Amino acid sequence: MVAAIGAGNAATPQRPVRRGDKVSEAIARDIVRRIGAEGMAPGTQLPPEAKMLEEYRVGRGSLREALRILEVHGLISIKPGPRGGPTVDQVHTRNFGRMASLYFQMDGMTFRELIEARLLMEPMLARAAAERRDPQLTDELARFEGATRGGEDEYLRLAGDFHQLVAVMSGNRIMSLFGQSLADVLRDRLQDSLFPKSRRREILAVHSDIGRAIAAGESDLAERLMREHMTDYAAQAKRRHPGLMQEVVDWR
Repeated sequence: MVAAIGAGNAATPQRPVRRGDKVSEAIARDIVRRIGAEGMAPGTQLPPEAKMLEEYRVGRGSLREALRILEVHGLISIKPGPRGGPTVDQVHTRNFGRMASLYFQMDGMTFRELIEARLLMEPMLARAAAERRDPQLTDELARFEGATRGGEDEYLRLAGDFHQLVAVMSGNRIMSLFGQSLADVLRDRLQDSLFPKSRRREILAVHSDIGRAIAAGESDLAERLMREHMTDYAAQAKRRHPGLMQEVVDWR
């Protein structure tokens, strides 16, 4: 069953069209508003093109441009074919990071600045996670306890999952989105671990220590341990990839 946009509501955007706005941008803004207002879950199919053309009373070109704007930002996907059409996508940190990296490149921002931003943000996320101490999410920290085995791929997955969980546990979705997106951009550039294999067990043990501090609600300790960990991370990046520090972040 197709979930119709704005069922029972007028198709005109509630937010006034600002002077200079393109019609396609106003439509895209309204579609996003309605997705949120109606609680459309990922996978919900939006109305077919003919229905939206009737609702918005615009040309096919303007509607398709509006949908393309949302598709480029990773908010919807458009499937071809008779049973295709626009579908709501999951909000993903990687899509946000991809968009941010375009601005980073245009303004000449470097990987040194990106790493410094993570160094500032990750300790704050750890502190917030310890202060909030969500019982359900705290239980998930247990799977990182004593995790020392596995190859390169498993290590990278565990390390990434740990930082992602800490970000989510902060309870601040904006900080979590920014923090995870910065990690995604850096991970896409490096493709492998900054730390040598000989230190893998040590790094996972540090994650366990941070996790225990968060689970115990020891916010000062969690923040300090994460800051020490990220300082080590930044120093390792500089040692292994000295040229990276002045390299401009490229659009992913």
